[in-house]
Amino acid sequence: MHDRFDDARLTACAVAAGAGDRAALAEFVRATQRDVHRFLSHLASPADADDLAQETYLRALRALPRFAARSPARTWLLAIARRVAIDAVRTAQRRPRTDGVDDWEAVAAAAAARPGVVRSAADEAVVLRALVDALGPDRREAFVLTQLLDLSYAEAAEVCGCPVGTIRSRVARAREDLVEAMAGSSSDRQAEA
Repeated sequence: MHDRFDDARLTACAVAAGAGDRAALAEFVRATQRDVHRFLSHLASPADADDLAQETYLRALRALPRFAARSPARTWLLAIARRVAIDAVRTAQRRPRTDGVDDWEAVAAAAAARPGVVRSAADEAVVLRALVDALGPDRREAFVLTQLLDLSYAEAAEVCGCPVGTIRSRVARAREDLVEAMAGSSSDRQAEA
């Protein structure tokens, strides 16, 4: 797990950036960009994560002068990222696809699932990514925030705009879904052998 900036320091950077401090803004972006990108790559496709991260920071920069620090800056920023991802999904649903999409992740996952094949760390990452992506949107969001980005349940609840108990329930169900999917994947490989 990577070292996280102290939430108080990060929030102070956001407030200072909102007041026009360019150095504070640079520190704020540096400290949050990894979490924002990881979160967005799980909510949308990894190919879209860069564009969505840029949109997140554009919205955040416009809103920074009004940031009142009622919540930690990281939580505030991830809530913006969540809304950006939701807006992107809505836009994509309104716009028909005009070209095919190569599903390289599915091909890699299928190849890695063949009996007798030793999986590399990259293969394992693809399989895990596919399992997390297969979770329902609410469960995936709660799981990524708490288990991959290391937010507390309270912070994740604030990002998602729901009660803490709902986040706990979503994470528990996501874990159950992942364990079930992994068990199913394992038994499928054994049946093929």
